[in-house]
Amino acid sequence: MTRSLLLTSLRKSARAFSTTLAARSGGGSAAAPALGFQLSEDQLSVQGAARQFVRDVIIPAAPHHDKTGEYPVDIIKQAWELGLVNCHIPTEYGGLGFGVFDSALVSEQLAYGCTGIQTAIEANTLAEAPVILAANDAQKTKYLGRMSEEPLMAAYCVTEPGAGSDVAGAKTTAVKKGDKWVVNGQKMWITNGGKANWYFLLAKTDPAANAGKAFTGFIVDGNSPGITVGRKEWNMGQRASDTRGITFEDVEVPDENRLGEVGQGFKIAMGAFDITRPLVASAAVGLAQRAMDEASAYALQRKTMGKQIIEHQAVAFMLADMAINIEASRMMVWRAAWLRDQNQRNTYYASIAKALASETANKCASDAVQIFGGNGFNCDYPVEKLMRDAKIFTIYEGTSQIQRLIISRTIADTAKQGL
Repeated sequence: MTRSLLLTSLRKSARAFSTTLAARSGGGSAAAPALGFQLSEDQLSVQGAARQFVRDVIIPAAPHHDKTGEYPVDIIKQAWELGLVNCHIPTEYGGLGFGVFDSALVSEQLAYGCTGIQTAIEANTLAEAPVILAANDAQKTKYLGRMSEEPLMAAYCVTEPGAGSDVAGAKTTAVKKGDKWVVNGQKMWITNGGKANWYFLLAKTDPAANAGKAFTGFIVDGNSPGITVGRKEWNMGQRASDTRGITFEDVEVPDENRLGEVGQGFKIAMGAFDITRPLVASAAVGLAQRAMDEASAYALQRKTMGKQIIEHQAVAFMLADMAINIEASRMMVWRAAWLRDQNQRNTYYASIAKALASETANKCASDAVQIFGGNGFNCDYPVEKLMRDAKIFTIYEGTSQIQRLIISRTIADTAKQGL
């Protein structure tokens, strides 16, 4: 099937879930059906296509990319041909127009195969989210359109060596000179940093203003003079992903590439997380599910004391705890994603989903290694990679501590309103 025919077919499925759930917002249909959790046949078809691609392509190749750190160019191209990359780009710009929920279904499946490869693909979503939220039509046509025309990569360029969770502490500057902005500064831990066709960049444009008005967002072409791409970082896990430092030295960015109004960059950058945190959480669920599946299969094969280890309560209860947390995490992902698709504020639920799923992934991977015993500590078995890959979920896109800060502040604000 050609890409155009495949995309036409997938577009028909893109809104399956949102059309079967009640719209709770004021803009929802009064005749909307009751809330349910059963995916439609079309939705299951999209999920199944992603699952089949993972089993046929990603899982067999994942060990090679983990050991070598080689960027999965061919795999990404194949995923792009199938419509599994940039699913959320609106149809008017050549995309499938998937909502956050639809994209989360795909993300979970890709992560089941390899979160390093999934992260490389999902980094496009993070870079594109601010463009979808704040760009004008010309910017969307130029930068989202090209992502639909060929398998290009993009990067979200916000984190700095001294500003991770403290985004407001970013020091990269953009100074207006005529009809251009001159950017200077250094970004760090940028996923797809060495592969990006363009970057979403957050830079300080008013050093005297508070964080909410000090920053402006820009789209910066990857081949702009003055950009220096650092070495590929060799990380604990997710080694298929390309993570680098990016330095900007007198990089000129035309004012037409400014996203939104001057001083609105911080709001735009943070708004993107309401879209992407449920997707990161869905990836964590995918890894956790893989860990449980691998551990369950091994527990059926391995025997001690005359019986399969799955028959030992100590092991069986570990698997039960995995299932409890995976199902709870998935439901939180679904809720956070659905709320965003209904144009309702989902920040609180997105943070819960991100924190819960991230920690579930780490616990499931760790327990899978424990169930494998000595074999789990060996690189010839799959679960040690899962354990290494899982750790970053509690760090990137907002640490678990940042998620708890957001959650607790929401609780406090709600309590104060009730007094």
